[in-house]
Amino acid sequence: MTFRGVEVLKSVDLILAEDTRTSRVLLQHYGVEVPMQSYHIFNEHQKVSQLVERLRAGVCMALITDAGTPGISDPGFLLVREAVKAGVEVECLPGATAFVPALVDSGLSCDRFVFEGFLPHKKGRQTALKALADEERTMVIYESPYRLVKLLEQLMEVMGPERQVSVSREISKVHAETVRGTLEEVHAHFAEGEVRGEIVVILAGKE
Repeated sequence: MTFRGVEVLKSVDLILAEDTRTSRVLLQHYGVEVPMQSYHIFNEHQKVSQLVERLRAGVCMALITDAGTPGISDPGFLLVREAVKAGVEVECLPGATAFVPALVDSGLSCDRFVFEGFLPHKKGRQTALKALADEERTMVIYESPYRLVKLLEQLMEVMGPERQVSVSREISKVHAETVRGTLEEVHAHFAEGEVRGEIVVILAGKE
């Protein structure tokens, strides 16, 4: 958390939080006593119009998410888009974004990369994987810990076991870990036991 981030959170009229229970712990730690309102993937479509009207009326808001940056595989894009359309000033403060440190830590080329976020769970997943097989840029993929081993198996099927990959989990937390190697090697590591935490997969592009 930056000093500026704390100052902004203390200065706004309302904080929109993905999970108010999670965010309350952080805000109490920094002495932020601003009212909060839940804003997440299940209610953003219902709330966005009302929130934009309040913004246009002069209410100053901050949007925060549980683990990452709003809009990057998290709620936020819809509100930003509609606020911009309504002529409301929007500013993004630098903050936690898992894929940036994961990409740098990977040791793979990071001058050109493509962010894929979460791949489709079922319908369209194989199509998406096959489309990435010929991608020459480094690929950034988010995955659930429960599906990581399966993803690595699917990547081996499509791209071969020797493709280089780096998997980072729990970035910036106590149990942070980055495992690098071929798809086969990294799969063997995570197949040994239960996988936990937020996962970022950095996959080398096709040579």
